[in-house]
Amino acid sequence: MDNLENSEPKIKNRASTDIDEDVSIICLDKGMLLEILDACLMDEDVHILRGRVIALQSSLDVSPVGNGEQVIFRADVLQADLQQILEARTLQRAQYYISRLRRAAIEVRTNQVNDINLNRWKEYDDILTDSLWVMERRDNSGSHKAWYWGNFIPQIPHQMIARYTQRGDWVLDTFVGSGTTLIECRRLGRNGIGIELNAEVASCARAIVAQEPNREQVETEIVQGDSSSLEYEALLRARGIDHIQLLIMHPPYHDIIQFSEDPHDLSNAVSVDAFVDMFSTVVARTYPVLAHGRYLVVVIGDKYIQGEWIPLGFRLMQATIEQGYTLKSIIVKNFDETRAKREQKALWRYRALVGGFYVFKHEYIFLFQK
Repeated sequence: MDNLENSEPKIKNRASTDIDEDVSIICLDKGMLLEILDACLMDEDVHILRGRVIALQSSLDVSPVGNGEQVIFRADVLQADLQQILEARTLQRAQYYISRLRRAAIEVRTNQVNDINLNRWKEYDDILTDSLWVMERRDNSGSHKAWYWGNFIPQIPHQMIARYTQRGDWVLDTFVGSGTTLIECRRLGRNGIGIELNAEVASCARAIVAQEPNREQVETEIVQGDSSSLEYEALLRARGIDHIQLLIMHPPYHDIIQFSEDPHDLSNAVSVDAFVDMFSTVVARTYPVLAHGRYLVVVIGDKYIQGEWIPLGFRLMQATIEQGYTLKSIIVKNFDETRAKREQKALWRYRALVGGFYVFKHEYIFLFQK
């Protein structure tokens, strides 16, 4: 199997198999595979079982696809599973692994919130489950461009949409900005609505989102308006839906960047308390349209005021909990490569040494459940 990566075909999208892009796959005749696995489950001698598995492992390079129903595995995961069976010390443990492989071949098991097949969970190594995200760089592929001050990296909505929605679900972003969330909606086959206060930004974002291929013909729309006063129920009814399945909020970090002159813009809040109150209004107004049991994602960083660290993130976390949400996770993401600090690392280090503070290199992703 040394030449597996070069000899096996590659799958180019997450369709019925939910296998990641550009990875080597193995196509097997399902009937043949199940016959071998069922025989292993009947074996009473672990050595005979291992012999069958070794024969299967050796045949993967040369077995014809066959005319029957096919089952597709990610090559590296299947090989690891077979090796785990071979290394099992007892017959019972080996047959346990055999049973698990059999389920992976014939059953799709999801948790009703996403499309992740839990019987194939090892194939989803692109889905992050740790609470510390260190991203080397921003995803600038396709329509993603870092043209807008304050936009967040596409990896955040990508992870959240993949983890907490299913194909055809609806995602609402109340501070859509440059349209990053909606681009990811198109890529992942989810419908998306974005709210943007600034008319000029909304117009630019519409044009950029429209450039992203829409292979699954989902709806992605940017509505120009104030997210703190919109009638969200009417907004959804006009599109023939009652609820959304994921809510994403990436508000301004108070006045660190002023995005407009509009007094309804959170970046123009006269104080931190006013900023928190304005954000709470958005949370309250959108709460009824999020389906029960589904998730709200809030992306926010902190700030300094006259040398004092202001914990904006935890202020918004508490405000969201007070609106009736349950906190599920706090993810810390490194954002070393911000536009503001990218070319001024030495200067910021000097300022930190002089002022006795630490340079921001992180922001928070708060995950809440309704």
